[in-house]
Amino acid sequence: MPRKKPTLADIRANKGKYQYSKLHVDNWEEIVAAEAAGIDILSVPPEFLTSPRFREVAPTVFAIPGLSLYDHDGAPDGFLRWGYQMMRAGADAVYCPTSFATIRRMADEAIPVIGHVGLIPSKCSWTGGFKAVGKTAESAMMIWDMVRKYEDAGAFGVEIEVTPPDIAAEISRRTPLFMISMGSGTGCDAQYLFTCDVLGENKGHVPKHAKVYRNFAAERERLQQERIAAFREYHRDVQTGAFPEAAQIVAALPGEVEKFRAMLAKGGAR
Repeated sequence: MPRKKPTLADIRANKGKYQYSKLHVDNWEEIVAAEAAGIDILSVPPEFLTSPRFREVAPTVFAIPGLSLYDHDGAPDGFLRWGYQMMRAGADAVYCPTSFATIRRMADEAIPVIGHVGLIPSKCSWTGGFKAVGKTAESAMMIWDMVRKYEDAGAFGVEIEVTPPDIAAEISRRTPLFMISMGSGTGCDAQYLFTCDVLGENKGHVPKHAKVYRNFAAERERLQQERIAAFREYHRDVQTGAFPEAAQIVAALPGEVEKFRAMLAKGGAR
């Protein structure tokens, strides 16, 4: 049976029954590969989503464009305008870590919003920096309170980042929201990773929750050394006359070179 893009209703109906896979992509090659691999959901930079090419190469992925909190041009009108733009471009939902009032306004316009709880990079100074949130009962209750506020605001789902799996599972069981786990265990409704971590391209700190499936950094370094070697060989061949060879040039028709020389001799050289 051909794969089809999940609807909002499909995702809600599958809560507790199916684990969706989600990736954040950074380029066209990754988008094409994600579609071919059967990835369910993509976090897509807006500039890719607004290209007509996006749905040509990724017709079945559930697309969620997103910007970090301070990359928008201001709340609430800026978020609302951006949400309209993304939905017109074919987004299935939008990631929006803004105020509950702004989310409520977007939800009132039928824009499906994905919020964020737990470790929120743009707000992590409030929770002690880049570290797990929800390790104590009191901290877990703060997350639960935020989830309930997202429910009240009309959000469609929430990304829950670096929260103990048992805590995340308890929350997911008690909310109708679509819970997207980033480092928060399998008790949620989806698993989320960045492609730079999956492919081993992260040159800085690799998050604890990330799993590296391939070592693209080593492969890119190998290809770079091969690139240098190829360029060096080409340069040497140019200097020695080994390039171009017969395979890289075209020949005049038989007798035409001699005829050309005769014409030059007759007309004289300038």
